[in-house]
Amino acid sequence: MKSRSQAALLGIVIYDGVEPIDVGGTAGVVSMARRILPEIACIMIAERAGPVRLAGGVTVMADADFHSAPPCDVFIVCGGPGWRDQVRNAAMLDFLKSRRREEIASVCTGALILAAAGTLDGLRATTRRAAVGAETESPLALIPAYAKGSHPQESLVVEDRGVVTSGGVSLAIDGTLYLIGRIYGEDARDAVAKIIEYDRAFEANRRALGIHTETAMPYG
Repeated sequence: MKSRSQAALLGIVIYDGVEPIDVGGTAGVVSMARRILPEIACIMIAERAGPVRLAGGVTVMADADFHSAPPCDVFIVCGGPGWRDQVRNAAMLDFLKSRRREEIASVCTGALILAAAGTLDGLRATTRRAAVGAETESPLALIPAYAKGSHPQESLVVEDRGVVTSGGVSLAIDGTLYLIGRIYGEDARDAVAKIIEYDRAFEANRRALGIHTETAMPYG
């Protein structure tokens, strides 16, 4: 575990068709966390550096590509309708396969990209629980189609053997808080939740959905 004065870098993995709230829920929490964790930072990573068009027409800039991405404490794969292309994107899957399991996390349907990379084989994991729009199956129900021997969980956050997956859309905030707690400790996590006025929501979500941990790898 790191002290509050130590540096930590979170890599936010994006691609065309990511939901903007998944990016905001990760990068936004890290930005606010700097009030009390001055050396925490995040970096946007994509297959190619430069503009990435998110769902809904929002464009963000990726700071690094898969080859130039620096070492990070954790790489968080965001979700969004573009996941359907990414599960067949060899560059994305190779990038994830090259990371250690304890370096990998996901938000929402980013879990399906982890599954396609083999990261979730044999693990418990979570993602968005409900089918939306034209979807005929929920993303949670699809995990076993991509990950051998996986076990979908209706949870807020699941950590299994070091891999962290978080639930749908707005739970990007909860997942990022969980990762901050894993890196800096629960006191720091709770302090960040308080300064973003999310402490009551985080507690309510934990009561409703819970956090599942299984044989987590040592971290820090």
